[in-house]
Amino acid sequence: MKFYTRVPLLILSVAIGLSSCNSAMQAYKKGVRHFDAGEYNLALGQFTKATGKVDAGRLNYYTAESYRLSNHIDQAAPFYQKALDGGLGTSVAVAATTDATVKPAFADQNLADLRLNYAYALKANGDYAGAQAQLQQYIDARPKSKVGLAKAQREIETLRAISAISGKQADFRVTNLGTINSAGTEYAPVLRGDELIFTASRKDVTYKNNGLAMTGLYKAKIGQKPDETGVGSAGPQLFSGSVFQGDVNEGTPAFSKDGKMMVFARGNNGKRKGGADVDLYLSRQDQSGNWNQPFRLPISDSLAWDGSPAFSADGKTLYFASNRAGSVGGIDLYRANMDASGRFSRPVNMGRDINTPGDEMFPFVAADGKLYFSSDGHPGLGKLDVFVATRSGGVIRIENMGQPINSPADDFGLTFPEPNKGYMASNRPGGKGDDDIYLVENGSASSGDTTTIARNNPPKSGSPKIVRYFLAGTVKINAAPNAPLDSARVRIVDDSNDATVAEATTGQPGTFGKFPVVEGKTYSVIAERPGYLTRREPFTMQGRSIPEIFLTKPETDTTFNVALLLDKVELNKTFALENIYYDLNKYNIRPDAAEELDKLVTILKDNPSLKIELGSHTDARSPDAYNMTLSQNRAKAAVEYIVSKGIDADRITAKGYGETQLVVKNARTEEEHQRNRRTEFKVLAL
Repeated sequence: MKFYTRVPLLILSVAIGLSSCNSAMQAYKKGVRHFDAGEYNLALGQFTKATGKVDAGRLNYYTAESYRLSNHIDQAAPFYQKALDGGLGTSVAVAATTDATVKPAFADQNLADLRLNYAYALKANGDYAGAQAQLQQYIDARPKSKVGLAKAQREIETLRAISAISGKQADFRVTNLGTINSAGTEYAPVLRGDELIFTASRKDVTYKNNGLAMTGLYKAKIGQKPDETGVGSAGPQLFSGSVFQGDVNEGTPAFSKDGKMMVFARGNNGKRKGGADVDLYLSRQDQSGNWNQPFRLPISDSLAWDGSPAFSADGKTLYFASNRAGSVGGIDLYRANMDASGRFSRPVNMGRDINTPGDEMFPFVAADGKLYFSSDGHPGLGKLDVFVATRSGGVIRIENMGQPINSPADDFGLTFPEPNKGYMASNRPGGKGDDDIYLVENGSASSGDTTTIARNNPPKSGSPKIVRYFLAGTVKINAAPNAPLDSARVRIVDDSNDATVAEATTGQPGTFGKFPVVEGKTYSVIAERPGYLTRREPFTMQGRSIPEIFLTKPETDTTFNVALLLDKVELNKTFALENIYYDLNKYNIRPDAAEELDKLVTILKDNPSLKIELGSHTDARSPDAYNMTLSQNRAKAAVEYIVSKGIDADRITAKGYGETQLVVKNARTEEEHQRNRRTEFKVLAL
């Protein structure tokens, strides 16, 4: 009898268990869908419900990534650790196949960076030793991402010198502007007259990325006395109804010198993952004081994130941040000049001295010409630190602003409308909400000190440290086993004036150098030898200067090495051109293909007697005749592009091969089809 009474109970418990398991899996799958849509806050809501018989490693990884991508990286650390404990990060190839709900491409690309992201999360929590250990494991695993590797190598050097960075104290006071701040986010403060214009999350629509209200532009009367940190009794108000759009994020205002033109960022309407649909907009104030309907600036890239604009002190240059194609790292700083009619020139990347493999954003140019910006790529205490850039003798110096401006948290958006008084944002502990606005004052301002910000840093003791930079390298044959090549003539050319600054001939080991090079300069290293294609390798000193915080000796010598591989040239020998891609069923030259074809232009210019055939190949997934025509059109378009760059048309012939010369017969995977869709050049005459 007891047996029969237990059967229903057993069935009931099994049913409950299955229901619970199904519910957890459904929550997990919903969370993944929200994650893929860039709705990280909604994803977190589902992941908290997905406990039980789901892949714990995956669940914790997605949770950690959701915190990181919604700008709460400090909360991601324990979940990264649990993901590692669950086996993720040990074998990306295996992990990528364990869950059918995860796209393999996503897993391959992002799981490899698990330890890198975990290191940043630990750093944000002040666990510098733990961050250094994760970075070393990331480097030891030899990641495929060159950008990720460069970030990790730079960051591990930063952590080794963290005590020196922490010891830098600037003579400033940082005070929370409590009456402006809320439980949401406030950032990007800019002073305009007696009003502080800033970005705040106060709209009625919630941004699904981070769960906060959409951001807009607001204003508040600000105290004028040095000891005033509050605002008027009316509190913050909407900046302007004409630039207010309720269903998008708006923020980071920048004003022209006369204050009557404003550039700001607008986007994040939820149609594109990760907030990539952010553009710069411009609005002008009319004679009645009203702001006109904003319009999108043509310098914005519709495929990129463009934000945090700032005008130069004279109002003739607009600085902004963007992750557009061609950036050094994730987000870079750009500048665009403005003419008298208000039109902007083509944006120019500000170079590797300022931009790193990490993110640079929130620029501000003070009256004395100093550029303040935030970065997670330069040596700092936290994820985002504030830095100041100065130029002297053509060399750009980057300096961490030190504590108390910087902390292990995100510190950004520093502006100095007055020599001794500024504003910034931070999510450091002790604030009222997500990001808060802080007043920044010179520590001696209240005692009547009127020196400029440039003189506010503590005097540096001892003589300045000297660094000498040198360039050396090797020349080898571009064929296994890459044997050293002697008797090769090597020239180092200054790209600014095409002057040869050094020349040498390689000896038996195929080595040359070392030759002195100058900070900030860009060079070309050219190697040539009869019977081989002349090779040109670019080398820049931009971004290679050793930060002063890392220098421990009065004098330091540093040598950079360049490796050049020369191809033996023979009639009818074929060379593959990498990364020449076309849109499906099209033959127009895309920007990324143009960049690769420019390398072939350089080869033809460096080898003036060379004549080649440029061949285009397709995969086998369309009819033969169609593929032959398409490949001929692609080859012809590539040749026309090369000729447009100054190469004699008689030196280059277009040839389409269609699918007649497949590298991978019976290709099945997309990777195999891509190997067949290639562009090559063949030597016709020497």
